[in-house]
Amino acid sequence: MKTWLILLNLIFLSSIKAQTNLVSPHSFYKDQTFANKQSQPFNSGDFFPYSEASYDLLAVINDSSKQYYDVTETLFKKHLFELKGDGYYLTISPAFNFSVGTDLKDTSNTRLTRNTRGFLIEGDLLDKVSFSTSFYENQATFARYASNYFADAGELYLNQNGYFTQNAVIPGEGRTKDFKESGYDFGYAIGNVVYKPWRRLTIAVGNNSHFIGSGHRSLLLSDNSYAAPYFRIDWNVLEKFQVRVLRAKLLNLLRRPFTSSAESYYEAKGYSVNYLTWMPTEKLNVSLFEGVIWNRGDSVSYQSAHPLFYNPVPGIAGLLGSNEVNSMIGINASWQVKEKHRFYGQVAVPNWKFERTGFQAGYRGYNFFGWNDFMFQLEYNYIPEEMYGSQNPRLNYVHYNLPLGHIRGDGIQEILVRSNYEYKRAYVDLLVSFMMLQNYNPRGLLPTNALIDPGTEESFNTTNVQLEIGYRFNRKMNFSVFARSVIRQSTAENPINGTIFQMGMRTAIINQYDDF
Repeated sequence: MKTWLILLNLIFLSSIKAQTNLVSPHSFYKDQTFANKQSQPFNSGDFFPYSEASYDLLAVINDSSKQYYDVTETLFKKHLFELKGDGYYLTISPAFNFSVGTDLKDTSNTRLTRNTRGFLIEGDLLDKVSFSTSFYENQATFARYASNYFADAGELYLNQNGYFTQNAVIPGEGRTKDFKESGYDFGYAIGNVVYKPWRRLTIAVGNNSHFIGSGHRSLLLSDNSYAAPYFRIDWNVLEKFQVRVLRAKLLNLLRRPFTSSAESYYEAKGYSVNYLTWMPTEKLNVSLFEGVIWNRGDSVSYQSAHPLFYNPVPGIAGLLGSNEVNSMIGINASWQVKEKHRFYGQVAVPNWKFERTGFQAGYRGYNFFGWNDFMFQLEYNYIPEEMYGSQNPRLNYVHYNLPLGHIRGDGIQEILVRSNYEYKRAYVDLLVSFMMLQNYNPRGLLPTNALIDPGTEESFNTTNVQLEIGYRFNRKMNFSVFARSVIRQSTAENPINGTIFQMGMRTAIINQYDDF
């Protein structure tokens, strides 16, 4: 008994001089992370979000300019409220996105709007515990091509005529309700608690999204779908080896028909990630990934998690039957060449079926032409047909009816180019995505085959070009005013194209994907 008391005292009373909160996986922060602005490069397996204690990004990217007024000091460098005391640090800031725009291809002249109000609260306690919570209330009207994608992933209901969909799903932001004639009303909350008992171990619990990789896309696990309740352990076993274990509860937006509650529950499924990283040098890391969807029952039955759900060794779960699990084995690798050049890639193999192997290859470069804060990225993604699917559609590699990997799911090739540059808070950001879709069905990964009509499969291309210019006031909240244009073209049989112009102001700390 005395031994356990001594261990508990060591855990709670020993001092670690670093904050343990998590750095946002938003593209802005990922771009800054891979720019290697610290003396040591970022080289820890590319598993986002990561702890500030492992790589304190905000300390090196925050505005260091001299300010002479409290208002400008807060505007450019701080959260709205910052409270510090003996053993604690608390910050509170508003989170918002107000924008207006138009689509010149939309003959209905529907105005594109976004009205997001929320808050972000973060805190550190006793150098070992950090927490973060945020809430967002939204009303929005999106471009037609995006709304069509959101509606295809809508919530599934069953009546006497079979399944039907309603309440569209927004990537990263959850399900919706109708707002006026063509808009959406939706709210969501995310948060986490992070505990670092000692230097090599971090434990996190919460409701959040995760992202694996150095790319703009991830074939293995991305924040495209939606936040999920999770438990995560990051353990630096040795100097060159790391183990990450993630367990989460995912949902198919498919209502259970039998319930005693006022509203039927969604069908749940388990999700496990085992991630082993080897770092032979300070500039190279190679990780072995296993992501598994676990059967937790269907509309009329519920079953406990299989004992192997808790197994931390990759590769074992895939040996179970296809009605119990849907397994994804993969490799993620990242290699920094010199100081400002990084090559990266991924390989994804579903259920040990190598004929369905997908892969990613990419490059990031920084500070070309001597320009600080200039980034160029080139990426190729290949996802064969049926890579994310399962014989049991309830075990498809999706959450909230949206893919856990690439935003478009199965049967695509993509060439993606990104570049951005910032000078004295003014910035420009360019993205070009060219996708080739083969036998593509927008509802092909829904958790039931009842709505999948093979006759709707198409082969076509899409091009999405996005250009944004803006002024970034505050890097802690990624607060900026912006103007952006989107040109979207498709060669589908009945294409939904767009020529979109928008302007607004926002704090951007989660990704909002419409680049498809």
